[in-house]
Formats: sequence, C-alpha cells, structure tokens
Amino acid sequence: MIWLALTLLAPLIAALAVFALRRAPGAVALAGAWLGLAGALGLFAGATGGGEISATLPFLPELPIRLLASPLTATLALMVATVAALVLTYALGYMAHDPEKTRFFGTMLLFIAAMELLVLSGDWITLLAAWEMIGFASYLLIGFWHGRAGVPTAAMRAFLYTRSADLGLYIAAFLLIGVAGTSEISATLGTTGAPALVAGLLLLFAAMGKSAQVPMQDWLMRAMAGPTPVSALLHSATLVAAGAILLIRAAPMLPVGALLAVGFVGGLTAVVAGLMALAARDLKRLLAASTASQYGLMLVALGAGVPMAALLHLIAHAAIKSSLFLGAGVFQHDRDSTDLDALAGAGRARVGIFAGFALAALALAGLPPMAAYTSKDAILAAALDSPFAPWLLPLALLGSVLTGAYLARALRVLWSGESGRRQGAVPLMALGMGILVALAATLGFGFKPLEAMLGAELPKPSWVIPAMGLAAGIGGLALGWLLPPARLLGPLLAPARNGFAVAGGMDMLLARPALALARACDRLDQWIIRAVAFGAVAGGARALASRVQNAETRLLAAVRAIGRFNLKIGQATRRTDRDTIDGAIFGLVDRTIALGARARRLQSGLIHREMAMTFAGIALVVAVLLAAPFYL
Repeated sequence: MIWLALTLLAPLIAALAVFALRRAPGAVALAGAWLGLAGALGLFAGATGGGEISATLPFLPELPIRLLASPLTATLALMVATVAALVLTYALGYMAHDPEKTRFFGTMLLFIAAMELLVLSGDWITLLAAWEMIGFASYLLIGFWHGRAGVPTAAMRAFLYTRSADLGLYIAAFLLIGVAGTSEISATLGTTGAPALVAGLLLLFAAMGKSAQVPMQDWLMRAMAGPTPVSALLHSATLVAAGAILLIRAAPMLPVGALLAVGFVGGLTAVVAGLMALAARDLKRLLAASTASQYGLMLVALGAGVPMAALLHLIAHAAIKSSLFLGAGVFQHDRDSTDLDALAGAGRARVGIFAGFALAALALAGLPPMAAYTSKDAILAAALDSPFAPWLLPLALLGSVLTGAYLARALRVLWSGESGRRQGAVPLMALGMGILVALAATLGFGFKPLEAMLGAELPKPSWVIPAMGLAAGIGGLALGWLLPPARLLGPLLAPARNGFAVAGGMDMLLARPALALARACDRLDQWIIRAVAFGAVAGGARALASRVQNAETRLLAAVRAIGRFNLKIGQATRRTDRDTIDGAIFGLVDRTIALGARARRLQSGLIHREMAMTFAGIALVVAVLLAAPFYL
C-alpha cells in the first residue's frame, strides 16, 4: 500500500509544493519524480511474483475508488515513472533560464501524477477522472509558451481533437458499467456479444484521438509548440500512449469485429503517419508523425490478438522516442530552431549527443539486439499468424520500411553540412538522455522475463519474421539515407506534408465546426446573460419601485394619523382655552370691574359722607377695644 501511495502522491505533493513555495522548482520536481520512481519500483517488485497490490477508497455509493497494481499495471507505472524522472532530469538543464519554470515543473508533475492514476486505476470512474486530468494538463503544457504566435491555436486544436474522441470512452465505460453492474474494470472485461463489440469500437475511437490514429493523425504534428521535455514525455509514455494502454487493458474483451477494426486502423496509421514523417521539414514534427506511426504498429499487434507484442513495443518506444526528442532538444538548443534545413550539420557540433540520437534511431528502426528489434519482430509475427494477415502484415512491413527511411533522413541532415556553433555544455540534458538511450539499447534483454511475469506468450516466429523485419529496417535506412523525400514519395510529397488532409481533413470536419459551434454557444450565452441581467435589473427596479410606493403609502398614512392626532390636540386645547383659561380671565376681569365699581362708590367726593364713615370706623375700633377684656 505504501508503494501505491508513494507512486501516486509523490509527484502530486511535489506539484503542490512547487506552486506553493515557488522556490527551487527544479529540485522539488526532481525529488517528487524520483520518489515516484521509487514507489513504482516497489510496485513492480511486488508484482514480479504475480501478486497484486490493491486499495479501495470510499467515494460514491456503490462506486468506490479502486487502485490496482497488477503485473500489467505495475509494469506500465514503472515505465511512466522511469521516463518521467529522466525527462525531468533533462528539463532541469533545458528550462534552467526560463522565467516560467515554476509553472512548467508544477504542470509536468501534475501530468505525471494523472498518468500514474490512469494506469493504476481499477475502475472506470477513476480512469475517466485521470483521463480528464491528462487532457487538461496536456493542454496547459502544449500551450506553455502561449505568448508565441500559433501556440494557443495548437493547444486548442489538440484539446479539441482528443476531447472529441473522449466521447467514445465515456459511452463505452457507462455501457460496460450498465451491462456488468459494476465499475470495476476487471469485472467488465467479461462482457461478450454485441455490447462488447460496441464498447470495443467506442474504445478504439477514444484511442484514435489520444494516439493520433487515422483520421485524427495531424493534431500531433501541430502540437509541437511546447518545450521539448513536454514533447518527450507526451509522446513516449503519457498522453499519446494512453490510447494504446487503454486498448491493451481492454484487449481480453475485444471480439473479432473490434480486433479487425483496431488492426486496420493501426496498419493504415503506420503507413500514413510514416509518409508524413518522411515528408516533414521539421525535426520535432518528423518525430511526432513517427509517434503516431509506431502506435499504429502497436494497434496492429492488438488487432492480431497479441496484446503482449503491443506492450513490448510500447515500452521500447517509450525509451527510444524520449531519447530522440531529448536529442532534438539539444540540437534545437544550439540552433534555436527545429527546422531540418537549420539543423544541417548540428550533429557534428555535438558528436556524443548525435551518437545517442543515432543509437536510438537505429533501435527504433529495428536493428538487433536493441529493444525495438524484439518488439517489432513480435508484431510482425503476430500479424503473420493473424486471420487478418493479408491486411495487417503488408501494412506492418511498409510501416517498418518507412520507419527506417525517415530516421535515416533525419540522421543524414544532422550529420551533413557545417558543424556550426554550440551553446556550451549541457551535462544534465546529456545525463537524462544518456540513461534513456542506454535503456533503448538494452531493454530487449528484459522482455523474456517480463513475458514470464505477465504470463503471456508471444508467437514463435520462424527465421522468416526476423529476416523480414531486418530487411525492412535496413532497407528503409538505406532508402532514407540515399534518396531525398521528393524521389521517394513522388506525387505523395505534397499531400503528406499537408497531413493527408482530404477535404480539409479533421480540421475541417471537426475543429472548425466545433469552433463555430463554440462561438455560437458563446453568443447564445452572452445573449442569455444580457437578457437575464436586463430582466434582473428591470425586475429589481420594479420591486424597488413597489417597495418605495408601499413605503410612501405607509408614510402618508402615518403623516395623516399624526395630523389627525395633532388636530384633536388642537381642538382639545382650544376647548380648554375657551372653557377654562379664557373663562377664568374673563371672570376675574368682570369681578375686578365690579369690585372697582363698588370701590368707586367709597370715593364719592361728598365730605359729610366721608366724615360719617370715618366716625363709624373709629367707633367700631373703640368698641372692639373696650370689649377686649370680655373675649380675651
């Protein structure tokens, strides 16, 4: 369980640390990648005896997250982790002076974690989630230098092509879940009959998008806008490999009809993409077309009913193609271009890098005893033993001849001409590439033990198959070295350089309609947003007006009530004034006037009256005084 957690979580936690710390991103990324490799080695060691390591984590009801490290998935996880660790080692030198290296390393680690989750997923729901994460991360990586002309368009087209094909995976997964009643992949592989045929064809459609198979082959060449380490990882062990991995895992379920379709699509792609590689004028585009062609050969093995042959070529190709891309990155580093004309003679300036590039090229051409020699022979033997041999074997042989031809052409260009300038020593880049080249040369010796571990047997080829494979490889190398593409391809040169885009190709059939639909949806969204916004404003205004009106009504009623209250107070005050204060004042005035009238009578002006009153007063006082002894 600890190895499973380490394989998945080491790159993921390192990615989060890169984005959070924003310091020493290369060192953190390298630590995460190598710890992930240690986890993958632990898983592989645990699976060598046929054992399995699994984990079930709670998620949705009846749909838990299942992780499974079986001998097959542990092998795939080790392949991803090995290539990722070495490519990131190379990237430490390649991206040393890029100001956006934090974003680069963080996104690369997310990409690696998503790919590990894909190969170790034990149920369809987890696999779909990982598939989405891979698509998103690859979009970010292809468009990494988004400020450069054409880069956003390349990322967008790659995203559109692969996303359109992803629809097949979704329908197939839910069809299998519905038929089997479980999302566990191993349980759904027992599906038979019409559901198996339909699901197999849908899975093939998904693989055609991810692995750039005919007719979706041209997006891969356009996606060369990202940094070289991205291309190396994307083409060798991750994004483009996902389609082949999906079909290898689903192989036990595929019925005869689906196998025929898989083999035919693969054979056709091996030839078409090989012609595109031979006609290419850019080294990275040549290698990209080569990737599609090699995955076509893997599909031939699958169509022939021998998934083990496809797996061996997948592993061999991962080491070889990443070596070739990393070598191309060094030459690009020197010449600031990947145009083949600009790279003429670049190999002379870096003989060691050129030797590694040449060794990887010869390995891919199928020369013994290197890795692809064994895997290509296994593919040819499978095609020969297949009931579809009349279709599959010629296509596989022609694809092998073309492999030698376009690789020889690249070698000739890199070695011809003046050596020119070089940008100084590239120790980390050389280290990462050197280890991958060593793997490309020696992996074939480990294929027999791997067959035993996986319990799968390859067809026993007679001397005819190795002879045919060797003749195809050497013959292709000779043709590519001696003859220019114009003579080899003749009238096919122009269509091959155009990606065999008949009637505009998938760009016209898929990308442009999808973009037109997206623009129409955008306009519809904008219209809805404006309508909703206007409606919301109008509704808000109406609601506000209603509330204001209600408030005014309530205020008016309150004012009127206050007025009525004040009026009653006034009326009461007036009555009080009239009946009390005014009455008292007026009464006092009347009494004062009456008292004055009476007092005025005392001041009549008649002396005799005044004298009589005086006398009466004095008599009264004397009488009171004389009577005092009687009442005191």
